[in-house]
Amino acid sequence: MTTDERIEKLEKGLTSARRLNRWLLAAVGLALGVWILAETFGPATAAAPPGGAAVKEIRANRFVVEDENGKVRAMLDATKNGPALNLFDENGKTRAMLSAFKNGPALNLFDENGEARAMLNATKDQAKLCLFDENRKTRAMLSVNKDGPSLGLLDENGKARASLDARKDGPGLTLGDENGKVRAMLSANKDGPGLDLLDAAERPIWSAP
Repeated sequence: MTTDERIEKLEKGLTSARRLNRWLLAAVGLALGVWILAETFGPATAAAPPGGAAVKEIRANRFVVEDENGKVRAMLDATKNGPALNLFDENGKTRAMLSAFKNGPALNLFDENGEARAMLNATKDQAKLCLFDENRKTRAMLSVNKDGPSLGLLDENGKARASLDARKDGPGLTLGDENGKVRAMLSANKDGPGLDLLDAAERPIWSAP
């Protein structure tokens, strides 16, 4: 091999080495850039490492929480009516909902079939708690308004069977029959206690005193 051939071969080797170095530098730069992006915008920003600065604020229209099987178990949503938090069981049934709509805040509890069993709400005029049976019938209702607290008990047909009130003029207990007719009233006002018994047509049949 002549001297010129050796020089030419050496120049080709240097050219290949320079090309390989450029590719290696580009790969290292790309890997470094990906690592920097991952550290900057990755999950570490949602949960700061111990000793690091905590995230002060997260903004979104909806937050969804899933369990280890990918099922939605909780959802916080900003709806057009107002914010609402829904909790779901393992079958995807809504079991609880907390909302703050225009007419006031409310808490609803549901059974395993997704049927409402309890509702607590607070409006401008009153606060009310309603309890429902498995057939969605209201069975008990506790409310507080400007006149005072009131407790109502209803049968499976929706007929009022008992009502206890604590009004400004005194407490009162009312009992009704299966037709929703008032059959007995017990009261205690400023004039003293009183007891009234009525017939099926709600006509007085006995009073005391």
